[in-house]
Amino acid sequence: MFLQNRLPARWEAKWIDPEVPHDKEQRQPASVLRRRFTMDNTGNAVLYITCHGLYEAVLNGTRVGSFVLAPGTGDYHKRLCVQAYDVSDLLRKGENELIVTLGDGWYRGCVGIDGLRNFYGEDLALLCQIELDGKAALCSDESWEASQSGPIRENDLQQGETYDARMEEIADWHAVTVRDFGFDHLCGEAFVPVCEHERFEGKLIRTPNGETVIDFGQNLAGYTEIRVTAKEGQRIVIWHGETLDENGNFTQSNFDPGARNKNGGIPQKLEYICKDGKNVYKPRFTIFGFRYAKIETDIDLTNAHFTSIAVYSDMSQTAFFNCGNADVNRLFENSLWSMRSNFCDIPTDCPTRERAGWTGDAGVFAPTGLMLMDCAPVLIKWLGECRLAQREDGLVQNIAPVNNSGSMISNMLQGSAGWGDACVLVPWAIYEATGDRSILEENYDMMRRWMIFCEKRAAKTRPQNLLNPYKKYLVDEGFHFGEWCQPDVDNMDAMKKNMMFGAPEVATAYYFRSATLMSKIAAILGKQEEADKFKEIAEGAKKAYRYTCTKNGVIKSDRQCEYVRPIAFGLLDSREAKAAASALNDLVVQNGYHLNTGFLSTPDLCRVLADYGYTDTAYKLLLQEDCPGWLYAVKKGATTTWETWDGVRRDGTVHDSLNHYSYGAIAGWLLDGVCGIQFKAGKLTIHPHPHPTLGFARAERRTLYGTVKSAWCYKNGRLVFDISVPAPARVELPNGVTHEVTKGEYHYEVYL
Repeated sequence: MFLQNRLPARWEAKWIDPEVPHDKEQRQPASVLRRRFTMDNTGNAVLYITCHGLYEAVLNGTRVGSFVLAPGTGDYHKRLCVQAYDVSDLLRKGENELIVTLGDGWYRGCVGIDGLRNFYGEDLALLCQIELDGKAALCSDESWEASQSGPIRENDLQQGETYDARMEEIADWHAVTVRDFGFDHLCGEAFVPVCEHERFEGKLIRTPNGETVIDFGQNLAGYTEIRVTAKEGQRIVIWHGETLDENGNFTQSNFDPGARNKNGGIPQKLEYICKDGKNVYKPRFTIFGFRYAKIETDIDLTNAHFTSIAVYSDMSQTAFFNCGNADVNRLFENSLWSMRSNFCDIPTDCPTRERAGWTGDAGVFAPTGLMLMDCAPVLIKWLGECRLAQREDGLVQNIAPVNNSGSMISNMLQGSAGWGDACVLVPWAIYEATGDRSILEENYDMMRRWMIFCEKRAAKTRPQNLLNPYKKYLVDEGFHFGEWCQPDVDNMDAMKKNMMFGAPEVATAYYFRSATLMSKIAAILGKQEEADKFKEIAEGAKKAYRYTCTKNGVIKSDRQCEYVRPIAFGLLDSREAKAAASALNDLVVQNGYHLNTGFLSTPDLCRVLADYGYTDTAYKLLLQEDCPGWLYAVKKGATTTWETWDGVRRDGTVHDSLNHYSYGAIAGWLLDGVCGIQFKAGKLTIHPHPHPTLGFARAERRTLYGTVKSAWCYKNGRLVFDISVPAPARVELPNGVTHEVTKGEYHYEVYL
């Protein structure tokens, strides 16, 4: 059992290094540490444990806890989490044995798209302490013994794992070395363990080129469990990938980082060497993004079983959706699966190529994620990493925890608008979902310092904008990714353009957005003087934006994002917003009901259209089966959300990640738009936007007040609503009728 927020009153344990001198550039076997000890009492026993690397602890033959990839990730030099487990039921009077296996993990394994090794250090080390009734009874120290002769011969989060079942019985042990790594950076904060969840039985297929491939039916992040009967020394090699190529053969080309990766790529490979007879194996210190697994072996697989196991932070699903269109239902499930796949201790962009805590992705998806699953604790931990990664000048880095070496190019790309602003957007989203103002308090200094950085950046102006009378609020300097991943826009070309000419439309809009939120946040926290200052910045940024990016509030652009963003952010007055929404609708219609938005504005596209009366257009976008459109991927058999709209092209060729949650933010609109469940900072509103193309829709969302349900259907010339609320709410029906209701169930009918 996990015990939250616990640290020993005093560390009597010592850091111990299990390894003998070796070549630091060569991969090493996992280290196994052992301590045999005697106990007279077993009551109220707590194991405190952490490490450099990853650990798995086994006490008297039973695994301690269900935390996979413990102790999790982070900037280990600044903050290293300690787990506490109640082990009272695992201890026994008399002889006991504690065995801890250490793997490389994020600490010294490959990290990021560059595959950097030894990023935090070259060592492995263990720190653990068992207390009985609050007093140390067993500590890691020089009395322990260690071995590198165990079955895990290699292990790496990206590369994979090699396991030799013939070496499970360890005979040679040697002494450990005590190290001084200190205790000041250790924390016992609340954490969400990463655990095993859903399991999928694989189906054996033979590809056109003759390869043996397992199809698990669901793209996910996790690993494969194998059950085979074999002879001693027989090998089985398993390669993991997200899709088949245009010819129906196994491929990893879509997430291959190429020469940039220092280790030759991301093979996602398991190699298992059998013992005689029945073999059951799953890896301990690696995780992959995959739906398919290619098998290379001479073992008879007739009676073999292969199971994929989903691994993600222990979050419960808190929102559910169903409607009369099976493809839309699959779209909702795809959003959930990409979230599960990318919430492994922190929110990441993908479970294959980068596995990085990109701020921009979290910023656009957090409001939806907080509806879908109980993910606030995961986001809260990640925000702690953002605080640690923030630079002295207030710049919030694009990735937290940082996983690159800080090259000149990397440094130049930091602090992008929409990415750095996640330090404001995510705490605000958590506050709106939970009503917990402590989230705002905890992150206020980070947010304030980011705004100081933005203010200094805005003070610089490019020559072409010097005539803007509000130029000190215009953000046209610094690097910005911009809208990012727009259809028919080359990302590299867009980056070059932004570097040469700035990105004032995106950057100034986000300056306004963050300043507006900061004014609200400061007021909530009783900092009225600062609230007034941020309000002044927001007003100035709004004027600067309107001067440079509109003509007296009128927008002229062929990019849908340049309408969605100012409408959603409130940069236009009501008359201008109506005109902009009309123009946006026309753009979508002219584009054949295809979107052309990117990462930043896609979450608000359907919402803006529906809120301004263009519900028919919003639904045609939702139901678009051609590329770019949400259902294109579904029709291509996707079981997760893709990084790009055409991850599998019409000709079947594949590219980029097929497991990115960003575009899955459409699930948020299915909940708060289609079914209209809107819950913000304790205020509950039901405002559905029904449409006959779905036939019916129903949603359920669990809030801090209880479960909210909203359903509608078309029946005999009537639009029928059934709503259940756990607290007072405002119900706004499509015919303009509004009801103020208390806790209860309500039925409404609107004649068409």
